[in-house]
Amino acid sequence: MTNIIALLLALIIDRLVGWPDALFRRLSHPVVAIGRVIGWHDRYLNRPQHSAIRRRFYGVITVLNVSALALIVAGIPSYIITDPVYEICVTALLAWPFLAAKSLHDHVAAIAKPLAADDVEGARYAVSLIVGRNAAELDKPAIARASLESLAENTSDGVIAPLLWGMVFGLPGLIFYKAVNTMDSMIGYRNERYHAFGWAAARLDDIANYIPARLTALLYMLSSSRPIYSLHMTMRDAAKHRSPNAGWPETAFAAALHIRLSGPRIYDGKPSQDAWLHPEGADPDAADIMSGLRLYRTLLNWVLLLSVSIVIVFWLTGIGWL
Repeated sequence: MTNIIALLLALIIDRLVGWPDALFRRLSHPVVAIGRVIGWHDRYLNRPQHSAIRRRFYGVITVLNVSALALIVAGIPSYIITDPVYEICVTALLAWPFLAAKSLHDHVAAIAKPLAADDVEGARYAVSLIVGRNAAELDKPAIARASLESLAENTSDGVIAPLLWGMVFGLPGLIFYKAVNTMDSMIGYRNERYHAFGWAAARLDDIANYIPARLTALLYMLSSSRPIYSLHMTMRDAAKHRSPNAGWPETAFAAALHIRLSGPRIYDGKPSQDAWLHPEGADPDAADIMSGLRLYRTLLNWVLLLSVSIVIVFWLTGIGWL
């Protein structure tokens, strides 16, 4: 129960204040520190002269090193603090930076404003901050799709997954997940440099996100005005996505907004004939981004409501209480 209460408090703090710029300037961010450790391994172990087998081996070593360091650092507070109330407070404060609920909302909202004003260059710049693809040639529908795909997928990766693993396994579970997800975002690419070295990170990230992605899809269905329709479309289209997990929240999101997502695009300068998710929907625009943000806020409200309900039920029954 301490984990659930602590992560609930962390989510509330994040929704209220996010990670303020003043804190970032003074303290940077814990994920940046994780990224530096991963970057060190990438620089010194991922050498182009190494064979693919050797690079894959070093990629496994990188995953083991970073994961072990994350678990050790995250386990220290739990080992030191024995009082449940103190443990809740400390866990909530330490978990807060690893939740990206407000940051995700604000970044996507920053795309809708210039897009609604026909400032395509401004919208391209804003979307380039949250997606990996080249935004220089995206038209207005493609900008809107990219922002909404990022919102849907990162609801799982940036909010639901860390919350879930934090509630189940405490701070070590949350920080271990963030380490895995950060490794995937830095080295889990299928290009020449990372195909072998990032293999282990990408596979582990797929496993870590399997349940959260499907849970996020379910929460988006519950948040929509057409949950049965969204369920039907998700079961039909989710597996069409190139990722084993991203298709679930993206399809549920697309069906709830009655838009289409994914589809053909350019990756690393090469055309990719990705399938449409919910092809019956229209191409999204700035208004759909705002509708998507409202749906996202509804999902977060569901998460808070369900978490409080679990705490109340456990309190009334005395199961797993402090």
